[in-house]
Amino acid sequence: MNARKKPTLADVAHAAGVSTATVSRVVNGSPRKVSKTTRERISKLIEELEYEPIRIGRALSRMESDIVALLTPDTRNAFYASIADGLELAISASNKAMVLCHTREDPALQDRHLRQMQSHGVAGIALLGAVPSPGLAKAVESGVPLVFVNRKCPYGVGYTFVGIDNYSAGHDVARHFVACDYSPVAVIHGPLNSSASLERYEGFRDAMEVAGRPLSDEFTIAGGLSMESGYSAATRVLNRCEKPRAIFCANDAVAYGAYHRCQELGLASPEDVALFGFDDNPYNRWLAPWLSTVAVPCTAMGQQIAELLLTGQARPRQYLLPYDLQIRHSA
Repeated sequence: MNARKKPTLADVAHAAGVSTATVSRVVNGSPRKVSKTTRERISKLIEELEYEPIRIGRALSRMESDIVALLTPDTRNAFYASIADGLELAISASNKAMVLCHTREDPALQDRHLRQMQSHGVAGIALLGAVPSPGLAKAVESGVPLVFVNRKCPYGVGYTFVGIDNYSAGHDVARHFVACDYSPVAVIHGPLNSSASLERYEGFRDAMEVAGRPLSDEFTIAGGLSMESGYSAATRVLNRCEKPRAIFCANDAVAYGAYHRCQELGLASPEDVALFGFDDNPYNRWLAPWLSTVAVPCTAMGQQIAELLLTGQARPRQYLLPYDLQIRHSA
């Protein structure tokens, strides 16, 4: 079978009975010199002929493409995937495209993706879970359009951030633990070089201290952000003679791992050990509807990122979205 010939700008112009310049004005969003009737006729023909404009020339002339990039530390994490989905929906609605890059929290890989995206002249780059790296420091200094998501810029303030108030959220979880009279309490926190993990931990720790129930060193466990890390950390803390009555986990994946270890030891939740996660992972609805957690508005976060990348930022600032404590069976 012969491949169908793709329609060109000239084909649309011929069908509409107008010049290619007139069609170009409609396609490029500059229809000021085109009447409403002609504009509607051209738009209808573009749809009927399935004409797709080639944007390479336009991108070269503007030194900027209609593509935005999202760098994420883990494409398998449903929380990160939900933010990516919200961003992609908003980007595609603006007739632009998104490129997804997996950094694996590797500074060298992050830098490689940053170089590649800048070489393609992307309109902007969102970093979901940025890590310190030479390439990121260079991009920050050079003024590349960047939006930091969930984790703040590792090089201080003065950069655009989209996320929640992690400190206040950690503080609220601690107040809930105090209200439930859980004691002793443990925390499995994520990497403290991440602003999100650090602020969640500090908010929880400070609120427990204000309540007169300071965290002990033996019940403060450093971990990663995976189920495996949660299982390993829970194994350490639950092997002690005195077991914690409740555990605040760095995220829901860590809570899954901790729950699995509790099951192996015959410990029920919340009767023996209360568990509290973070993020309200989309999997919770199907696999862990019992898990108490902090719900983060992933879709709204993606929409806010898209707005910033597509319209530009008047000045760097923090965009803090509302979170919600979901109190369920586990706590």
